[in-house]
Amino acid sequence: MDSTEQELEAFRRQWREEVTAKTKGKQPPTAAQTTHASSSKPPVNKGPDVPSHARHHSEETDEAAPHVYQDLGEKQHGRRLDETSAPPAADSAEPQSALEHYEKAVERETQGSLGDSLNLYRKAFKLDDGVHEKYKAKHFPAKPPQPKPRPQDPNPPDAPVTVPNTAHHSLDGIQPTLQSLLEDFSTLSILGEEPPTDLSPQPPCPIATTPEEILVEILEHVAVQDVAAFARLGQVCKRLAYLVTTEERVWKRIALGHEYGFAAMHYTWSCQVDGKPLGDDDEGGYILGPDFEEPLIATPPPQNITSLLVPSPYPTYRALFRRRPRIRFNGCYISTVNYTRPGAASPMSLTWNSPIHIVTYYRYLRFLRDGTCISLLTTSEPADVVPYLYIEHMHKNHHSLPSAPMKDALLGRWRLTGPEVPGAEGGEKEGTLEIETAGVTPKYTYKMYLGLGSAGRVAKNNKLVWQGYWSYNRLTDDWAEFGLKNDRPFYWSRVKSYGMSWEESGMKV
Repeated sequence: MDSTEQELEAFRRQWREEVTAKTKGKQPPTAAQTTHASSSKPPVNKGPDVPSHARHHSEETDEAAPHVYQDLGEKQHGRRLDETSAPPAADSAEPQSALEHYEKAVERETQGSLGDSLNLYRKAFKLDDGVHEKYKAKHFPAKPPQPKPRPQDPNPPDAPVTVPNTAHHSLDGIQPTLQSLLEDFSTLSILGEEPPTDLSPQPPCPIATTPEEILVEILEHVAVQDVAAFARLGQVCKRLAYLVTTEERVWKRIALGHEYGFAAMHYTWSCQVDGKPLGDDDEGGYILGPDFEEPLIATPPPQNITSLLVPSPYPTYRALFRRRPRIRFNGCYISTVNYTRPGAASPMSLTWNSPIHIVTYYRYLRFLRDGTCISLLTTSEPADVVPYLYIEHMHKNHHSLPSAPMKDALLGRWRLTGPEVPGAEGGEKEGTLEIETAGVTPKYTYKMYLGLGSAGRVAKNNKLVWQGYWSYNRLTDDWAEFGLKNDRPFYWSRVKSYGMSWEESGMKV
């Protein structure tokens, strides 16, 4: 029994020493030292035995000190509710320059002290209104421009036959993001349709094995028939998107062709106002213009003038076709005019308010490839006018026919200013459309100047903006200008029923 009490007392002593060492930050003695010390000391006489209930009470009243982490110290995490701002550092100096005020304001803003940051921002901008640029240059410097990698030869002499030929492909004039995307598409091929099940054979896809030369020939025929359908082919697959965007052979055919391109543009008058050839009347082909004595001779611009515009100022034929001013023939231009005007109150009315009239009318322009055009001012909506905007409907005996709005249509002619020849001086500036139409009576002739523009992010050359509108009196040789206060620009709308041939001349075939 004495040996048990001795072991229990040694355990208690060791436990107290460990707790005391942890409390005071001292290293507790190891178990070997404690055992050696306890074994070297002689057994201590404990005196008379203590009752068991007294010993139990002494064990319960013995309290241990709490455990303290010496490596953390007394740190305060978070913020108290009574704090309004972060306590300033004792060694931080007051800001002097505008940049220092701005940096301090940014620091206060990140800490949540919006009031202090606002005051510091105000002081910074009072000292220097361009301090934000200096802060950006100091903390967010611009990266130096990386040297552009040298392009590799897309068709090396030792390349295999399966490498697609990119000799006629050009990525110039395309946005950088789209250009990098198309570069990834250049090595892809046309994929066939997925099999309906895992065990089914893959459906045949003849166009996937068609050589690129034949595929480009097909795309060219599609573009000549309908350039909009050719552009939509880029949505079929990645390979066709690359060919539609970069194939210069197809875009050159479109830009230089007479279907949609600049071979159909007229830069000089090609006919009289009534559509007759120049010089067939008794007046020697009278033309309204700066020189009334000498009639102008219609000579279409040579094809090489358009070719000279590539690669400068237009990098590719695709950019030439999209950006250079041109007229669209497969639709019509519509201007919708809405305005309000006060009306007269009825004499029998007892109200104090006058009625307000909302006036709505439309202007229509359709251009034909032979140099003529149709102009119409009417209150009829496009659904009642567009199907009948043909030359054969331009007569007065309509009565109650559906084509009755065409009784006010006027026949005229059009031309574009230019063309601008690179390196030449004294030429006209491109971008203006000149129109001459017959008047409401034979003694009048109307003259319009419209600027070609674009509406929307994708479509080009689909807007005509007013620059001037005049009336010429043939009898008195006087000019009068129309007011364009309420008139609005023309916007192009495609009409599928309009033909595309030279021989059509606005007649149904």
